[in-house]
Amino acid sequence: MSKILVIEDEAAIRRVLVKILSEENDSYQVDEAEDGLSGIEKIKQDDFDLVLCDIKMPKMDGVEVLEAVKKIKPEIPIVMISGHGDLDTAVNTMRLGAFDYISKPPDLNRLLNTVRIALDRKELVVENKMLKKKVSKNYEMIGESDAISHIKDMIDKVAQTDARVLITGPNGTGKELVAHWLHQKSERSKGPLIEVNCAAIPAELIESELFGHVKGAFTSAVKDRAGKFEAANGGTIFLDEIGDMSLSAQAKVLRALQENKIQRVGNDKDIKVDVRVIAATNKNLKKEIEEGRFREDLYHRLAVILIKVPALNDRRDDIPLLIEHFADKISKEQGTVKKSFSAKAVKLLQEYDWTGNIRELRNVVERLIILGEKEVSESDVKMFASK
Repeated sequence: MSKILVIEDEAAIRRVLVKILSEENDSYQVDEAEDGLSGIEKIKQDDFDLVLCDIKMPKMDGVEVLEAVKKIKPEIPIVMISGHGDLDTAVNTMRLGAFDYISKPPDLNRLLNTVRIALDRKELVVENKMLKKKVSKNYEMIGESDAISHIKDMIDKVAQTDARVLITGPNGTGKELVAHWLHQKSERSKGPLIEVNCAAIPAELIESELFGHVKGAFTSAVKDRAGKFEAANGGTIFLDEIGDMSLSAQAKVLRALQENKIQRVGNDKDIKVDVRVIAATNKNLKKEIEEGRFREDLYHRLAVILIKVPALNDRRDDIPLLIEHFADKISKEQGTVKKSFSAKAVKLLQEYDWTGNIRELRNVVERLIILGEKEVSESDVKMFASK
């Protein structure tokens, strides 16, 4: 059922439009509003698939309605209805985001054709939006254990906000997967996700990497360069291994979080940024704070939401699913026939001590696929996966 709203102050024209649309297709549910203000209220309260809106109306004209709808529900296509003297304005509304315009009195075929196309476009926009929110296959979070289910629930609740998230857990548990889920399920998914491994960047370069620099700021600064915060503007920045960041860089990150401003190294000019910050660490930051290696004020800024990713040894029930997932993925990557694992092989792998967590399990599965028999057996595990 497609829901259409007709906003038109002339009662006769409004009735004609409602009658035409209602009789054209049983799946059209048509509502009406006599002016722009009442139309906006209906749009706020209900989910419409299409709006037909007159341009000249009392209280709020069609251009104002268009601008308001684009702010509150930008996915709704709006077709403007224009009188002869409104054609220039109607054309201008196309630049403001209107789907199309129809002249008065409306031509029946043009009206119905425009409505059909607009509704088809709306469906495509919604489908595309949903696809963007689906997490990429490369960043699936595999598992049905209570711990993983709890994390998935938290992500669904937190993703739609701009709340900062601190992800903790041992190396190899998949903290980056949580960050990707948070970004891709958020309204920022159309913006960039910029990842920074704080442990991999030398302490003397981390500030330049994050905030950029100007030419001459230091010996190798031969030209101006934007940093990761600027690159992430409108999206998300993922600060992995933030526990390894220098105290100097921590101070600058704190300022960026407090004021939504940064300064490039070697310059005192403020640059405004709109960035959601997600951080991750395998360290106990409270212990780092006690030992003077991490700022307590930064910790509290980052840890609005805490998500702890469990070690693989704490979610052994997920190991069969992970083995199946990795076997399928590795066979596709290598262009080979997918190998199965015997029940005894899987059971034995569930009993291992996975100090390297999921990363180690994936390596072992790949080794068994390469060296094992057509069906990976218990003896293959004992031979090739010994620790």
